[in-house]
Amino acid sequence: SFIKKNFLNENRLFLVSLWCNPMLWCNRMLRREAINRSMTYSQIENSIGKRYFEFFGRKLDWENPKTYTEKINVSKVYNPTPLKTRLADKILVRDWIREKIGEEYLIPLIGVYDSFDEIDFSKLPEQFVMKCNHDSGSYTICTDKSKLNMKFLKLKYDKHLKRNFAYMGFEMHYREITPKIIIEKYMGENINDYKFLCFNGKPYFCWVDVDRRTNHRRNFYDMNWQLQPFSFSYENYSGVIQCPKNFDKMQKLALELSSDFDHTRADFYLVNGNIYFGEMTFTSENGFGVFSPDEWDYKLGELWQFDNSNREKVNRNSKP
Repeated sequence: SFIKKNFLNENRLFLVSLWCNPMLWCNRMLRREAINRSMTYSQIENSIGKRYFEFFGRKLDWENPKTYTEKINVSKVYNPTPLKTRLADKILVRDWIREKIGEEYLIPLIGVYDSFDEIDFSKLPEQFVMKCNHDSGSYTICTDKSKLNMKFLKLKYDKHLKRNFAYMGFEMHYREITPKIIIEKYMGENINDYKFLCFNGKPYFCWVDVDRRTNHRRNFYDMNWQLQPFSFSYENYSGVIQCPKNFDKMQKLALELSSDFDHTRADFYLVNGNIYFGEMTFTSENGFGVFSPDEWDYKLGELWQFDNSNREKVNRNSKP
């Protein structure tokens, strides 16, 4: 509980600093990227291992990972497949979704841009969502176009487009994505978000986040919508979350989308009874999500039939 408490405090401070001065944060991220780019595999393992010990109070076993968080960290460095890269790209993943489950599950796309200066805001609707295709956390939710600070937005997206997200936290499947800006239809406030955690092509848990912008809470449910006796990074929500009417349908979609992977997370939004695809995620919390009680880190790790052979093929003195 001590480790979890400190993690949550650190995360809140990070979010506050990001909100207060995002440009300072972006500059720090670019400096971190430059340092991380120069690292060998051995140095990357040392860097991740040091942070892992600070979070969990135990060493990360690179040769024989057992816990869920260990396996994420090993996998993100040594298993960045081309398919993962395609699906991490918020533009390219749309074609894959069309192929797998259909166009009707995609949030309507307004535009794709190589730079901020290409965007003609006069032609955009009053409400929209803007984000980069190659990273996490760069989104802007616009509910009133007249209130946008254009100078700030340009600075923000110019910075985001310059960074390679793979070298922020060594999520190497982001490395080959060409940075762009994507603008999608605004779907409303407080949209229900259902994240299906899948192992070996089968969904096992659905997590639901509550009050993400204010008092973030998170619950896990099994496929019978039974609340699970653990928390992950955020404390449990004490209120009642009803099982969505389309839960069985979302399970089937998650099953289809996860069929090619030993581990993934398939996210969906539920808007006015309609299901929309959110994203495919392979590195939840970047491998630093803290379970309480800790035994669930091992239980989820047991569900993941992990192949660590790629690590053995790598010269640890080389660079990714």
